[in-house]
Amino acid sequence: MSEKKYFGTDGVRGEVGQFPITPDFVMRLAYAAGRVLVQHGSDHRPTVLIGKDTRISGYMLEAAMEAGFTAAGVNVLLTGPLPTPGVAYLTRALRLDCGVMISASHNAYSDNGIKFFAEGGVKLSDETELEIEAQIDQPMETVPAEKLGRARRMAGAQDRYIEFCKSTFPNDLNLRGLKLVVDTANGAAYHIAPKVLHELGADVVEIGNEPDGFNINEKTGATHTKTLQAAVLQNEADYGIALDGDGDRLMMVDRNGKVYDGDSLIYVIAKARAQAGQLGGGVVGTVMTNMAMELALKERNIEFARAKVGDRYVLEQLYQRGWQVGGEASGHIVCLDKHNTGDGIVSALQVLAALRYLQQDLATALNWRPFPQTMINVRINKGHNWQAAVEPVATQVIQELSGRGRVVLRPSGTEPVVRVMVEAQQSDVAQEAAERIARVIEESL
Repeated sequence: MSEKKYFGTDGVRGEVGQFPITPDFVMRLAYAAGRVLVQHGSDHRPTVLIGKDTRISGYMLEAAMEAGFTAAGVNVLLTGPLPTPGVAYLTRALRLDCGVMISASHNAYSDNGIKFFAEGGVKLSDETELEIEAQIDQPMETVPAEKLGRARRMAGAQDRYIEFCKSTFPNDLNLRGLKLVVDTANGAAYHIAPKVLHELGADVVEIGNEPDGFNINEKTGATHTKTLQAAVLQNEADYGIALDGDGDRLMMVDRNGKVYDGDSLIYVIAKARAQAGQLGGGVVGTVMTNMAMELALKERNIEFARAKVGDRYVLEQLYQRGWQVGGEASGHIVCLDKHNTGDGIVSALQVLAALRYLQQDLATALNWRPFPQTMINVRINKGHNWQAAVEPVATQVIQELSGRGRVVLRPSGTEPVVRVMVEAQQSDVAQEAAERIARVIEESL
């Protein structure tokens, strides 16, 4: 398979105003995607739904995409601010040909990106992304006037998504009696997540809910949980819920201000479902999932498998194995019986439902502690064969850990570094081993 020029692991992303996140390129990208849709859907005029988060650049890029798609003969529905999983849901629910999310997820406002969803609200295949890239390099020729697409604002998109989120929570349960602080990172879920939780009965305190185009993810949300921790303690809340800028990640905080990452929350969901006989297989994590979680699942006779880093690879494993639950420590959590992509709001509801079922709080439900991890980034020269040099020492460290720790060596996909991660039951052991491996790579240069 050819190598992709523009698409990364999750769409096209970069700094606004710098290639490829320019109006010109984004219009050409939409035109190319539109041409592919027209070729594949010869029996009808395709329709694409475009959502965005709250970045100031969203207006510009939305207009550029609208121009590109309509020039290719594709109709456009514009939702305004909507979480990424909301775009995936509506693409599926409305039987549309494609969905597009304009967002750079947890990045600062100065970045932006384009994520595509295929028919059914699933990620684009590699083959389709390559088709689109091939079209980008072709001349842009607007279709005849009678074949131009139309664009319109979609009324009620947010309300439909709110009702969908609520439908994923058990009908016989509610959130009455719970006080929740909800931090939406001044992002796409600012007007949605609080309503979902309030309508299910919770007493909701909102923070990070005043987007101004520039403050998305700024010292708030799933990647900056200190703001939420302070708010939970100040408001004497039961839990805090933090989403990221496009609403597909989740972190939670308990009444004592302790943070629970994706690994912990996935375990709670799996524990409750297994106890109820509703897990539907095992759990998929990634190579970065903490080993303590893997061992805790095994103690409950729950199978566990690791995928490459990235929610698309977690999804691939879940589909291949016919399992339902998986995700990443970063907060991307997938419950395939509820949604076909990671969804921060839906994931929070699954955790809260699990705690209701277990009749436990987060601290009690988690009977394991994460192993300490040490991560060191080692810069390398392009083309350098660091693998051969590091293999003996990595093998030695693995033997020393005796099955109670791990070594992960992962080249970065975006910069010339090798990420050395060692996990062990004692932090000093992890630190010493990671430094030893990193030193060997450096000396081999």
